[in-house]
Amino acid sequence: MICVKIYSFVKICSPPLYSCCYQGQASFRKRVSSLTNYGLFTLTHDLVSNTFRRNLNSQSTRTYPKLLKGNLKTMKLESEMFKELFTPELKLLVETFVKHGYEIRMAGGAVRDLLMNKQPADIDFATEATPDQMKVMFETEGIRMINAKGEQHGTITARINDKENFEVTTLRIDVVTDGRHAEVEFTKNWELDSGRRDLTINSMFLGFDGTVFDYFNGVVDLENRLVRFVGNPNDRIREDYLRILRYFRFYGKISEHPDKHEESTVQAIRENVAGLQRISGERLWMELKKILLGNHCQNMVLKMLELGVGCYIGLPETPNIDEYKTIFERLDNSKDSVQSVTYLSAFLRNDTEALKLNSRLKFSAFERDLCLFVILHRNKEGINNLLRYFQTVLICSKNKSKDVRVFIEETIKYDGNVMLLEQFQNWEPPRFPVTGHVLVEMRLPPGKPMTLVLNHLRQLWIDSDFSITEEDLLSRIPSVLELYNITLRTK
Repeated sequence: MICVKIYSFVKICSPPLYSCCYQGQASFRKRVSSLTNYGLFTLTHDLVSNTFRRNLNSQSTRTYPKLLKGNLKTMKLESEMFKELFTPELKLLVETFVKHGYEIRMAGGAVRDLLMNKQPADIDFATEATPDQMKVMFETEGIRMINAKGEQHGTITARINDKENFEVTTLRIDVVTDGRHAEVEFTKNWELDSGRRDLTINSMFLGFDGTVFDYFNGVVDLENRLVRFVGNPNDRIREDYLRILRYFRFYGKISEHPDKHEESTVQAIRENVAGLQRISGERLWMELKKILLGNHCQNMVLKMLELGVGCYIGLPETPNIDEYKTIFERLDNSKDSVQSVTYLSAFLRNDTEALKLNSRLKFSAFERDLCLFVILHRNKEGINNLLRYFQTVLICSKNKSKDVRVFIEETIKYDGNVMLLEQFQNWEPPRFPVTGHVLVEMRLPPGKPMTLVLNHLRQLWIDSDFSITEEDLLSRIPSVLELYNITLRTK
C-alpha cells in the first residue's frame, strides 16, 4: 500500500491584490514582496526588473489576479478504476517523492474523470517540490528526465523504467496575467494552486491514499452536473479568454441539459467575448473542434453565436445558421462519424468565407482542403449520376487519393445520401491503362500537348464506365491529335 505524507495548511486570507495596472517598478516590487507572506517563493531582483520592463508598454491589459480562499472538503475515493492506475512505475514515482519529503497528488481532469467513474485519458501530477528540487531528486534516484521545455512552466517529465512518462508540475500562483498568458510564481499552498484553475470540477486534487481535496465545491458541482468557474467568472475569463471555449467544451462533457447555463456565467461571457481576439487561432481551433463533436453541440454552438463568439473565431458576420441546423439534424441522426470541419463548413456560403475562417483558425492543410471541397461539391442533387461524378473527381484529382476519398465521403455524409456513401465506399478506382511513358514512345511532344491527349483519353475511359482497354484507347490517338492539331515528333 502506498502511503503519502499529508500536510496541513493554515487557512489564509487573500492578500490585497487588485485588478490594476503597473504604477511603477517600486510599486510592483512592493506587491510582489507581499506575496511572500502567503506561502510563495521570493522573486529574484532580476525577474522583478525584467518582468517590469517587459510589460511597461502594455499597462492597459496586465492585471493582478485575486488570490482565492477556498473551503477544504475531503472524501475518500476507493474505486477499482483508481486502484488500477497503480502501475509499478507510478508506485516508484510516488515512493520517490515520499522518500525525499515532498507531497505529490493527481490534479485536475484525472480527478474529475475518476469521480465520474471514467478512465482518465492522461494524468497530471502536482507537487510542492520546485523544478530544481525535482531535478536533484530524480538525478539522485537515477530517474531519467525528458522534454526539458516544460521546465520553464514548472513541469518536469520523468520517464520511469523506460515505460511510462509522468509530467509533474510545481504548485503555482498567477502573479500577473494578460488574458492569454500568466506569469507564475511557485507556492507550497495547494489551496492557492486550486484557486487559479478555471472550473470547480477541474480544481480538485487526489492523494494516493484516495483522499480527494476539494477547495471550491467541485465534488458537489460534479454530482449535480454543474459547470462553474472558480470564484468570479469575470475574473477567471479575463485571466485567459480561451476559458470561454473551455467552458462550453466542459459543459458538453458534464451537463445533462443542453441549455441550462447559469446567468452569471452567460453574462460574464457576453461581457468578455471580445477578448477572444487575443487568442491564437491554433488554441481556438483545438477547443472548437472538440465542441463541434461533443454533447449538446448544436445548442452550444448556437449559444456561442448568440453571445457574439462567431466573429472572433473567424465565422462570417451572418453565418448560415439555417444550413447548420439542417446539416446538424441530418448528421446527428447518422451512424457515421463526421469531422469537425464538415460541421463548421455548414456556416459558410462560399470559398471566400472558408479561406477567411482558415486564416483565423489556422487549419491544417488537410482541414482547409476538406472545408473548401465540401463547399464546392455539396448539394449536387441536380446531377443525374452522382456516383460517376465523385468517381471522376477522385480519378482526376491531383491531390493525394487517400485524402480525396475522405473529402468525398465527408461531402456525401453532409448531403445525407446513405446509399451513395455505401456505393462509393465499396468502389475501388481502376487504374488508367495509358501512361505518359507509352505516349513518349509514340513520339508525342512533352508538356501541354501530352497533357491534352492524356486528359482526353482519360475522359473517354471514364465515360465508358472504365471499360475501354489500353489497345482501344491507343487506337483513338490519331483522331485526338487531329482534334488538338498536335504533330508527332520526328525523333
